[in-house]
Amino acid sequence: MVATEAERLEIVSSSERLAELEHQWTQLWQAGDALIFQSHGWISAWWTTLKNQNQVALRVGLVWNGDRLVAVVPLAITRRKGLRFLEWAAAAYTDYGDILRAPDCTDAALARVWTQIRQAGGYDLVFINRLLPDAAAWRLFDPETKGGAKLRPNHREEISSRMAGDWNSGAAWFASHPKKVRHNHRRSIRILEEAGTVQFRLLGPDEPLGPVLQKLALLKRRWMERTGRNVSELFDESAEALPALVEVLARAGILRLFVIEVNGAVAAISVNFVQRDTMMAWVTTYDPDYARASPGMVLIFEYVQWSFDHGLKMVDLLCGGEAFKDRLATHTVALQSLMGTGSAKGSLAMLADNLRRKFRQKTEKVEAEPAEGTSA
Repeated sequence: MVATEAERLEIVSSSERLAELEHQWTQLWQAGDALIFQSHGWISAWWTTLKNQNQVALRVGLVWNGDRLVAVVPLAITRRKGLRFLEWAAAAYTDYGDILRAPDCTDAALARVWTQIRQAGGYDLVFINRLLPDAAAWRLFDPETKGGAKLRPNHREEISSRMAGDWNSGAAWFASHPKKVRHNHRRSIRILEEAGTVQFRLLGPDEPLGPVLQKLALLKRRWMERTGRNVSELFDESAEALPALVEVLARAGILRLFVIEVNGAVAAISVNFVQRDTMMAWVTTYDPDYARASPGMVLIFEYVQWSFDHGLKMVDLLCGGEAFKDRLATHTVALQSLMGTGSAKGSLAMLADNLRRKFRQKTEKVEAEPAEGTSA
């Protein structure tokens, strides 16, 4: 499709312009039934709470048809490991990356806005990740199209774990599990009950979120420190991103925040949201003092049953390679990534990454081969 004369392009790079776009962006987001990750609220909450905003540059591509916004390509340039990455805005907090596009936005206009972003430079590598198979962004970044000609498939594939089936209730879903799994769930509840009265509940719309989110961040920090992981900025003690992003979910009317309480004290928390008849589990954590009872798993079992009891068709555990997801999922969806270069430094980094990957593959192949004189 050829771009029309009415279509004009814009690259947003300032906080002021980003704020001005709220109404038009939200209209486009709502009209397309897009995920919250592509909403103006989500991107703005990430941007306005960034601690190192001076180290990040907005590169949000827009296509206008007259005075109507018809496409948003939400990108930013970030820095890590000595390189500048052109990637999704709010990438650290976004499980599914994508663009927004109205039906009447032409392929030609999208290709032009992507070309403008690329030609503006300022980055070493392009990294477009977490692409669902049906993402609208494939029309823009597909290596087989002119617009995506500078990008190539990357080996960094991620998995989304999901639960869906012919269950008409939570009890039916629970009954579909082996006897041992059901027994372990009930046993975990009994262990929790040894400490006091146990309650699973969904926070009401009028309950204050602040205390629960503070507890969530505290528990996440304790878990990360205990497991030797770097504490994410999302859970930093002074960070504002978590409450800002959860507020976006609440304002959109899709927040479902579940807790398990023991004697009124929180033992596990899960920040979820509902879109497209699907319960999506964004952040889950638990109090390690109750680790023997696996309260995080108890909470997952409880909100999955709640979801099917309330007519939802699927539970999506989103990204992450945790082992429990493999045990629960009925199926998985592969999320693809694309990579390209924007500088000589980026080309060298990409070459080095490919060489490392080939070396690892060769090493793994040699280690997997039986030793001489032994049978396979």
